[in-house]
Amino acid sequence: MPKPFPKEFREDVIRVYRDSDASMAQVAKDFGISPSCLKRWLTIDERNSSRQTTSTGPGSESDALREANKRIKLLEQENEVLRRAAAYLSQAHLPGK
Repeated sequence: MPKPFPKEFREDVIRVYRDSDASMAQVAKDFGISPSCLKRWLTIDERNSSRQTTSTGPGSESDALREANKRIKLLEQENEVLRRAAAYLSQAHLPGK
């Protein structure tokens, strides 16, 4: 099995390909790699980029959801207190008491 290329080298090749108008085959030839290798690197990079844009870090969506659920529970408790207070006050001012 061939030795893997360093991460910096892969990032440079991807950046050169995206910044230039050259074909995938030409960029791959210039760097001494196969076009299929470059295509695989691009696919992996796109997959990693889409993950980073959908979430700002591991578990951030679940953290945000957890915080939202805490906030909802607090608001529901406050709403219940206000509902009970309104019911109590409305009965206290009924005529005949």
